[in-house]
Amino acid sequence: MSMREINFDGIIGPSHNYSGLSLGNVASATNKGLVSHPRAAALQGLEKMRHNLRLGLAQGVLLPHRRPDRAWLAELGTSVEDVPASLRPAAFSASAMWAANAATVSPAPDCRDGRTHLTVANLRTMAHRSHEWPETLAQLRLAFADDARFAVHAPVPGTFGDEGAANHMRLCASHDAQGVEVFVYGQRGGAFPVRQHVEASRAVARIHGLDPERTLFVCQSEAAIAAGAFHNDVVAVANENVLFAHEQAFEDRPSFYAELKRLLPEVEIVEVPAAAVSLEDAIHSYLFNAQLVTLPEGGMGLIVPEEARDTPSVWGWLGQMIAGNGPIRKLFVVDVRQSMANGGGPACLRLRVVADPADVDPRFMVDEAKLDRIAAVIARDWPEAIAPEDLLKPEISAQMEHARSALYGALELSELI
Repeated sequence: MSMREINFDGIIGPSHNYSGLSLGNVASATNKGLVSHPRAAALQGLEKMRHNLRLGLAQGVLLPHRRPDRAWLAELGTSVEDVPASLRPAAFSASAMWAANAATVSPAPDCRDGRTHLTVANLRTMAHRSHEWPETLAQLRLAFADDARFAVHAPVPGTFGDEGAANHMRLCASHDAQGVEVFVYGQRGGAFPVRQHVEASRAVARIHGLDPERTLFVCQSEAAIAAGAFHNDVVAVANENVLFAHEQAFEDRPSFYAELKRLLPEVEIVEVPAAAVSLEDAIHSYLFNAQLVTLPEGGMGLIVPEEARDTPSVWGWLGQMIAGNGPIRKLFVVDVRQSMANGGGPACLRLRVVADPADVDPRFMVDEAKLDRIAAVIARDWPEAIAPEDLLKPEISAQMEHARSALYGALELSELI
């Protein structure tokens, strides 16, 4: 078995719009009501995938959900034609694009039964995301249908909020070795809601059959959540034996670091001091919502958004880091400004799965030729721009539904339409 990390990026859907639905997400709130550009957004996402393919990384996709979500509205006793203004934005949200929230993934070396386990997130804290899980579950069960290799689980009960891999990190000597899994939860967030409940994290760890001795539950700092770090991946990211984190990411960082070093002596912790980069600059630039990846030629690279380069404190610190002798040796800058304006950076757009690509349904894996096919559908069928009032227009709803169906048809995934 040739196990490697695969990034499954969410294709940004044709209903991408700025409704400011995510309380605690600074970018989402700041850009509420602006005109969005779904076509440009989706093509930016594809360019990030091309960039990563050219680095030699394995790349997959997850697909846009049905929007407007007619089934969800029917459960609420209404329809697209009669939906109250309070529900309309949630019915159109394209937030499934942020695949880091799709599920929590534990690779086979960590799990008792030797299979890779995926538990779909319930996303219960936010109304616009709470109805994503059925389509996510259907896609993941199709992509990872080999029961000998994978186990795909329905969400933990909605009693406890679970936001998926955005609050989960894995550290290991190499992707195919047994690792230490770190579940980050919140207790207090100042004026903002806490989205990850510790009991949801504990349930996922039990469902996946993780070794309790190699599983850590770590509290995210109240300061980070209150500053706008609504998920842990806004202030910390891990890859193999490297943890890259802000000084204020965790509530009790000395204890966490000590336990991590005990369990994985080869761990390298790259910590950005608050004196060099404030929480505000880290969150604005999405410095930590980067893809920290192992490069095929060796060493690690950090894939950051253009906003990181545009923030002097962040770019200056990154330059010093690269000039040193640390484990992160290369920087790559990508343009995902449409996603960033809605509160999601490069890491938000991808779900990491350690597996043999040959075990994945090939319709969910991409190369440059397949990305060309996807881009052609997007260029032809995605709306060019959506203003808030456009969500009231029947022709916009029809265009969104047609565009999604065209993409699924192009990828031969008609069973999911």
